[in-house]
Amino acid sequence: MPPPISLHDLSNLDAPARKRLTQRTEADLSVYIERVKPIIEAVRTEGDVALSRFAGELDKSQVPANAIKVRSAEFAGADAGVLPEVREAIAFAIENIRKFHEAQKPEEMWIKEVRPGVWAGDRCTPIDSVACYVPRGKGSFPSVLMMTAIPAKVAGVPKIALLTPPGPDGKVDAATLYACGLIGITDVYKCGGAQAVAAVAYGTETVPKCFKIMGPGSPYVVAAKRLLSDIIDPGTPAGPSECIVLADETADGRLAGLDLIIESEHGADSSAFLVTPSRAVAEAARAAIPTYWAQMGEQRVSFSSTVLGGQKGGIVLTRDMDEAIAFTNDYAPEHLQVLTKDPWATVGRLRNAGEILMGRHTPTVLGNYVIGPNAVLPTAGWARTASPLSVFDYMKRTSLAYVTEPAHAELAKHAHRLAIYEGFDGHALAVSDVRAKLLKG
Repeated sequence: MPPPISLHDLSNLDAPARKRLTQRTEADLSVYIERVKPIIEAVRTEGDVALSRFAGELDKSQVPANAIKVRSAEFAGADAGVLPEVREAIAFAIENIRKFHEAQKPEEMWIKEVRPGVWAGDRCTPIDSVACYVPRGKGSFPSVLMMTAIPAKVAGVPKIALLTPPGPDGKVDAATLYACGLIGITDVYKCGGAQAVAAVAYGTETVPKCFKIMGPGSPYVVAAKRLLSDIIDPGTPAGPSECIVLADETADGRLAGLDLIIESEHGADSSAFLVTPSRAVAEAARAAIPTYWAQMGEQRVSFSSTVLGGQKGGIVLTRDMDEAIAFTNDYAPEHLQVLTKDPWATVGRLRNAGEILMGRHTPTVLGNYVIGPNAVLPTAGWARTASPLSVFDYMKRTSLAYVTEPAHAELAKHAHRLAIYEGFDGHALAVSDVRAKLLKG
């Protein structure tokens, strides 16, 4: 019997209790960091042999050290393992995701005259190599592949490696391989968890060393990224799923409860809250959610009920809408769904969220799969400072500057004064009369 839905009344909570509501699973990674240290070291020293061993020990999958990279025959057989309607849905999603990220892509170069004779701008180029991580422990997620790999392809990254845990049969999920074929990803490796992060950080006999890794994962993956952040760029901080459904008194509590289930079923380490000032909406949601669980599979009910019946999920009842919005901004959720009378007015008051989905017809599941914007979003409060995964994550900017001869004298005069003030003799010398004489000569 699932536990009752938690009801957290903010008016009855002191500051420490309120703070606990905002804490996520990966808030304290100390335990995970200690566990992944030996995994990382084993991959660094043993390479593919360690990846094969961890596939058996951690993924319960037999993957020989010489079969870590997916072979062309496995790609060829992927179509047969995917239902036609699923293939159609994957193609539909790919089209929307590609269109969004193509529109997002910056121009390759811009430069403008900031003062007469002084030109400055940016040039955008793709990162040379990136790894896309697709988790699998709680299911198979071709959608994560699409969200991570498509912007990399649009950005023009020349070397893209896909990492994903093997299934019990030692194979990569068929739908994921099918999507790889449509996107144009050919380098796929059967490894997951902390060992996958270590593999692309150091490189192995089979897995290439990459400059950056993108994609969500378990606390083990997050811990490995943190430990290896001085070796590989860990990208957007994306951990276990989380959401807030923000609802005013006009919302249908049954609909709010339905949408609350979406992220809560990802795993027991997820976080999901309905935040509302309306007790009627809250009670309607609490009554409806068990009826939805009755139509779901046992594992997903277990995940959802654990989240919604604990301290990291349920319903947050506020005094008014101002307090509901303040709590939401403080929480900075990965996914934020707005069910208010005028969501366009509400969105102007929301500052911190990975994505904001407005209205009754925009549930998080559409954002996860098919609208187009990226669904790999900052978690654990990082939405206060970080952004969704995008084309920009696979590119870097190089500043450009050009100064004409007539403009040089004025710039040199001011630069010389600042260099003298800061005590940099060489700086000052480089824009002094010494340079002027050399330019004339």
